Amino acid sequence: MAKRVIKRPDWLKAPHVIDIYSVSNCQSENFADYIPFWKHNGYWLFDSPEIIRNVAKDNAIQLEGTSLFYYEAYEEEFDGERWIHWSGEPSFPTNVVVPSRKELEGFDVVNFTARTSPECSGLSCSSLARDLHINAHCLFASFNEAETNLSNGAFNESEPGPYRIFSVYSVDWS
Repeated sequence: MAKRVIKRPDWLKAPHVIDIYSVSNCQSENFADYIPFWKHNGYWLFDSPEIIRNVAKDNAIQLEGTSLFYYEAYEEEFDGERWIHWSGEPSFPTNVVVPSRKELEGFDVVNFTARTSPECSGLSCSSLARDLHINAHCLFASFNEAETNLSNGAFNESEPGPYRIFSVYSVDWS
């Protein structure tokens, strides 16, 4: 996904956060409202940077100033009480091109009440970053931290679930 990364907003009382690398569109916005173009895969994201470039070109959308991210989704989601297997929507072709170079930035927890595209990232959208141990990009440093905080109820008073964990990688556009 190509995103317009923002600096930590003043209302987010987590001074160690520099910017927001969330999977959700709430703070650091996606390059476009992309769903109506129907070029996303079964995970409601893109298979490659080339598809993003083509969508942008075909629809006169500027990519300047965006950062490119690659996500890997954990195959289970948490419904607030238990972990349940999930997978991408099978009616959409999914042929993800794994970047040859990627840098792990951390792990995000995103809610999926509609069961389609990413909704809210509780760490930034619900200000959970204020009370949880997260990194400078408003992400958990490890998968175990994300899973433990979910399982222990840290997200219970934020956005409604189910919740999915994503590893967030920064990728060079080249």
